[in-house]
This record gives sequence, C-alpha cells and structure tokens, in this order.
Amino acid sequence: MSGSMDIAEIERLLYDEADCLDRADLDAWIELYTDDGTYWMPVMPDQESPVDHISLFYDDRVLMEVRRRNMNHPRSPSKEYPIRCSHIIANVRVTEEAADACTVTSNFHCLMFYNDKQTMFGGRYTHELVRQQDRLMIRHKRVDLINCDAALNSLIIYL
Repeated sequence: MSGSMDIAEIERLLYDEADCLDRADLDAWIELYTDDGTYWMPVMPDQESPVDHISLFYDDRVLMEVRRRNMNHPRSPSKEYPIRCSHIIANVRVTEEAADACTVTSNFHCLMFYNDKQTMFGGRYTHELVRQQDRLMIRHKRVDLINCDAALNSLIIYL
C-alpha cells in the first residue's frame, strides 16, 4: 500500500518491540503502547471478539502495568529463572492505512527458554499503529498463535 506510513519505520517499531520482549524489558516495552493500548491473544482460531469469548490474554494498559510490576517485583516467582527469548518477525504488510494510523500484519516465531525448558511459538501478529507525539505507537496488538486451541504451558511473558 502506498501512503503516509513508512514501511521502514513500521518495521523498526516491530523490531524494537521484539527486542524489548527478547530482553524481558517490560518497562521499555510498555512505552511502545498508547495509553489506551491493548494486547490480545485469542484462544480460538479466527476468534472475533476478546469480550464475548475467553482469551489467553486480553490486557488493557492497566493490566499490562500490573503484569509489568509483578514481573519486576523482587519476590516475583519469575525471578527464580531467567527468561530468554528470540523473536523473528517476517512478511510485514500494511493492510489498512489512514492519515496517522495503519494496521500491519506479520508472521512471527518465538523461541523461549524458561525454567530449563525451551518452547516454540509461532503465528501471526496484527498491530494497529498510530502516530502520537511524532512517533509510531502500538494501539492494539493481536497475537494469533498457530496452536492457540492446544494445551499450553503458562506464558510467563508477552509474545
């Protein structure tokens, strides 16, 4: 799509987000989101609503802050084992575009090592991005796991 959104700037934002998650830096990660930002991980393929059905995650900014604080708390159980991740993002495409907003889809693979176990996740991201304060920010992120309806271990960090 042609328009006002620069694909290189979009990719930088997605890569910055992946880098924050790879480093388990939720302080920097949450700053990539708008104040009304949401993070949604459906529990069913093609799930249409985070409100009408249960989800693996459906966090608004308040819940994202709670998870960030809990993870960073000195007595948090997540501190017992380091979290190591590697995100790979590909096939970035702008699917909708307005003056200061766009919707972007991409494919991802994430390897996570936690508590002596390596787990692989894969799927599709849908990001709704907006320009605020002269930079792109994430208003909404949807994470469609390939195996969202399978039995999953606890997800210790956002994907």
